[in-house]
Amino acid sequence: MADSETTNSLADFYKVFGDGTRIRILCALQEADLCVRHLAELLEMNQSAISHQLRVLKQAKLVKNRKEGKTVIYSLADDHIQTIISQGMEHINE
Repeated sequence: MADSETTNSLADFYKVFGDGTRIRILCALQEADLCVRHLAELLEMNQSAISHQLRVLKQAKLVKNRKEGKTVIYSLADDHIQTIISQGMEHINE
């Protein structure tokens, strides 16, 4: 059995998935790397709300970013995140 620190970290990790906006952002980033402006347009939200959620996702190490000139581009942190989203979608669609 895992120790309480590990289980608490895992619970915190899954809490990040408990917000529909964050899931929508992760799903969008599965399709393409995007900047805040494009995410805001795609999700029909304001840029500050998207930025806030991206900050949470970045702190949880679910997304990463890179600079292209003055633009910050966001992408999924690694293939594990795509697998987690895909398996979750498969589970709810059964």
